Amino acid sequence: MPKTPKKNSATFWNKEYQTGEHLALSTEPSGDMMGFVKWVVRNSEWYPFPKNGLIVDAGCGNGRNIVPLCGEYNMRGIGIDISGTAIEQAKEMSKEKGVTKIEPDAKVVKGERIKFYVQDLSEKIPTEDASVDVFFDMMTSHFLKDEERKNYVQEIARVVKPYGWMFLKTFVLDSDAHAIRLIKDHPAGEHNSYIHPRIDVYEHVWTDDEIIELFAPHFKIYKMIKSYKHIKDGKAYKRRTISVYMERLG
Repeated sequence: MPKTPKKNSATFWNKEYQTGEHLALSTEPSGDMMGFVKWVVRNSEWYPFPKNGLIVDAGCGNGRNIVPLCGEYNMRGIGIDISGTAIEQAKEMSKEKGVTKIEPDAKVVKGERIKFYVQDLSEKIPTEDASVDVFFDMMTSHFLKDEERKNYVQEIARVVKPYGWMFLKTFVLDSDAHAIRLIKDHPAGEHNSYIHPRIDVYEHVWTDDEIIELFAPHFKIYKMIKSYKHIKDGKAYKRRTISVYMERLG
């Protein structure tokens, strides 16, 4: 019988960013994200990180990805997270690293380099149509339910510029024995979804076909890279993830 989570995601993540009880929360940039950045700089037809361009980091957490990127490439940023605690940590990181103000030029008035928002990803992304150069979603979309994910992809397509880029990292079902067991033993009442028994929140596991079905109408998919640490000594070891490199269609 489908289960109902006792906690909402905001409650869980606020506590997690205070205590780090369940997950290892790093302050260093993600290696997967940096791999995407290097690849897209080498392979894009034009420079993908223009000065004073706009990066959106959905599920930005403590700012470990968006803060150094905006600093290195002199870009503006929007960081979104459901946890107010995480957002406060991200603001502090931005101050510590000096990534705070935009210097005026011919196109951009002086102001905040990164704006942070406490909100759920089922809400409207707080920027204009076709305004985003690079969009990051790292391990966030799997907390959304079926209709929310569909609406979320439409929102991403709305805000990313033609030929802008997206990096998606999420859980993938392929050969993940842990995910198969969780879906069977702790069903959430939606396809390939469960209520996590330890952290008591809703999670969804994407399939390759689902990613292609939702994103391909809007993005050209260049790479779908799956992790290989989900099996050790022939047994289920870690959850399997997929990293997807995408370019907005013109």
